[in-house]
Amino acid sequence: MNARRSDTRQRIQQVALELFAERGYEKTSLREVAERLQITRPALYYHFKAKEDILNGVIEDLNHSIDELVEWAGAQPHTDAARKVILARIAVLLEDRWRPLIRFTQVNQAVMSDLPAGEQMRHRMMKIVSVLARPEDDLTRQFEARLAVIALILGNAPFLLGLDISDEERAATALTVAMKLASGQ
Repeated sequence: MNARRSDTRQRIQQVALELFAERGYEKTSLREVAERLQITRPALYYHFKAKEDILNGVIEDLNHSIDELVEWAGAQPHTDAARKVILARIAVLLEDRWRPLIRFTQVNQAVMSDLPAGEQMRHRMMKIVSVLARPEDDLTRQFEARLAVIALILGNAPFLLGLDISDEERAATALTVAMKLASGQ
């Protein structure tokens, strides 16, 4: 796929997720997505035939990113320094493209539970939550490792925290908390 087509697909996915989070998946039409993007409906249909195709594409991309990160993280040494690097990479993954998907899943939980891709995403999220936990760690350490990753996820979920701060402040604070948890402080 050429870079321009890929960029257009990503832009469509991002805008669609924003609208799905704002208005709800069921209440958002492809026409509204095209209007927000200022493109024609046929141009949108060239890339995606249905809302489910957009959502499945986003989840597929996320799953691929998570798989790569989990594989990379598994090859890292079992040190506090490595855990911090892993957390930083998870934070970048969440902040970069996946913040809108996290917001979408909060607002559209029923939709996610009905899609096969939603089940795949839940499975992948469990893999990423446990990426810092090692079988040989004691229970407290395993719990802290999982909570560290959950802190990052919550840092990108403004509805759950109820804090009136910017996305950047929330994500940075979540990373600070996650680093403390991962190092057992």
